[in-house]
Amino acid sequence: MLAGKVRRVVVGMSGGVDSTVSAILLKKKGFEVVGAFMKNWDGVDETGVCTADRDCEEAERVAGKLGIQFHQVNLVKEYWNEVFEDLLEDYRDGLTPNPDILCNSRVKFDHFYSHAVNKIGCDAIATGHYARNSYGLELEFADPTRPARLLKSVDRTKDQTFFLSQMPQAALRNTMFPVGELPKSVVKQIAAQAGFPEIASKKESMGICFVGKKSAPGKRGFQEFISEYIPDNPGDLVDIDTGLVLGQHSGLHHWTVGQKTKLHRDFHSYFVVSKNTESNEIMVADDSKHPALYCENFFTSSPHWIAGAPDQLRSPSSDRSLEAEFRFQNMSPLTQCVMSFNMSSTYNWECMDQNSLIVSAAEPMRAVTPGQFAAFYQGDECMGSARIVRPGPSLYMLNVRNCRTEILQEVESRKTKGEDVTSVT
Repeated sequence: MLAGKVRRVVVGMSGGVDSTVSAILLKKKGFEVVGAFMKNWDGVDETGVCTADRDCEEAERVAGKLGIQFHQVNLVKEYWNEVFEDLLEDYRDGLTPNPDILCNSRVKFDHFYSHAVNKIGCDAIATGHYARNSYGLELEFADPTRPARLLKSVDRTKDQTFFLSQMPQAALRNTMFPVGELPKSVVKQIAAQAGFPEIASKKESMGICFVGKKSAPGKRGFQEFISEYIPDNPGDLVDIDTGLVLGQHSGLHHWTVGQKTKLHRDFHSYFVVSKNTESNEIMVADDSKHPALYCENFFTSSPHWIAGAPDQLRSPSSDRSLEAEFRFQNMSPLTQCVMSFNMSSTYNWECMDQNSLIVSAAEPMRAVTPGQFAAFYQGDECMGSARIVRPGPSLYMLNVRNCRTEILQEVESRKTKGEDVTSVT
């Protein structure tokens, strides 16, 4: 007997092992399962093959073998208008966006969810994401008086809540994550035992959907792809310590904070510290752990709270602050932090700005990157996320432990000794 009122479930199928096993598990439990492939991109790879069509054919083959209905949902226009055009604009503005988070929030759990419910017809949808729903594996604990909460997967090494951190509450209330309580190794075993050994052994897809992964000679990577849409705009690479121009870059959109450049001098590699859209300059430092790459706080745009804004942010008893953990890169270690609403002011008054957070970390953070999302956690719950607008002052700028003073003294010492501080190979 099925719990609650869920009978018919549309499973988002990609032809991969996680979505395949999701469909297998739901069918075994007696749900009426319908497979649906979400097509986001029109295009061909270097061999002249449309990878989306190939994935769709594989998903349809799986659905046929499982004996379930199959639909293709074309969301190419929605993806272009609501994800890709914003991505291009962000790169032009010197930001580093995260299209995967935007695809989930704006396309998969908005347009796809709506299509599944209203056009295909279902009580719930399911995806192969490694995550859990507080409403239960089969939504058996659904309660209209309580919000659904997004929880980390049991297999922490595969947890994907970071990518779901902008998920709408309406969709989460009606979404199942069938593999969220299983280790990846068990998921592969289930696929093999169910007659899909070729899917169980398939390599995981790690690339952005419209680019793919540059894993073989001759395949284009993101640099080549983005150049088709944004023209190169050369500018200077400037040493943050000396102010000297060390070389040229072909465009801000090709680089992100913390990235290693191709500059080398005196056995040192150089790393991107910041990008200046006004001067079209990239500041670089000669050490991957240079203090200019580290800061202790950052500012965000309006946060998205999946289950509603935490009361502590408005409560005087908690100093209108919230203790939590966060990450701004998937699977990077969680860092303790304290967050509060930013303050806005005019000439004679100051108030909380609920459209912005200031997040202070328990330890210095490397390469906090504007355009990326910071996802917030308390225990197992992913509370939501906010887009990083700008980092706070770096340790270098603040001269923490005299770091800047010592570096500049070393630069002056090299000049005094007559060493070349400008040559680049």
